[in-house]
Amino acid sequence: IVPGLVGIILTMTMIMFTSAAIVRETERGNMEMLINTPVKPLELMIGKIIPFLLIGLVQVVIILGLGYSLFNIPINGGLGTLLAVTLLFIGASLALGLVMSTIAKSQLQAMQMTLFVILPSILLSGFMFPFDGMPKPAQFIAELLPATHFMSMIRGVVLRDATLFEMAGGAIWLTGFMVIGLAVATFRFTKRLD
Repeated sequence: IVPGLVGIILTMTMIMFTSAAIVRETERGNMEMLINTPVKPLELMIGKIIPFLLIGLVQVVIILGLGYSLFNIPINGGLGTLLAVTLLFIGASLALGLVMSTIAKSQLQAMQMTLFVILPSILLSGFMFPFDGMPKPAQFIAELLPATHFMSMIRGVVLRDATLFEMAGGAIWLTGFMVIGLAVATFRFTKRLD
């Protein structure tokens, strides 16, 4: 449960934070200032992601630290592998949040869109129910979620010392999801006030 908690908490916070990022700028009137700067859309997206990336890493340290101190759960895998897996998942979650932020018209709408990702991530990722015991349509939907791939990867690293090579499929999927999400968010973001 403790490694799975990392995935659920990161999903909730990372997507929720970034889903309101661009919308917040528009609602507060900061978009006018952003439009007048020479910042390119991709640079803006990366700038929005970096602070949340650091917050996500702090959350992982806290969760795994409490898991070790309170429940005596050791981290059997290498810290480098754990860091790489976590960074991939945080990047994928943040990219998804940015895509939502470019679609939403208000912060409330962004939060509502976030629920459509958080609930399936909790229920279908393998955190609450075994993935293999789900019906095939549910497994298909679960395969589309970043949390599903991260659950198996972080459990592999923390509980059985899996290497990044053994989890290459999940790592490639999360990388592709992150790159495509950033590309879509960058393409959808326009420096206009319409």
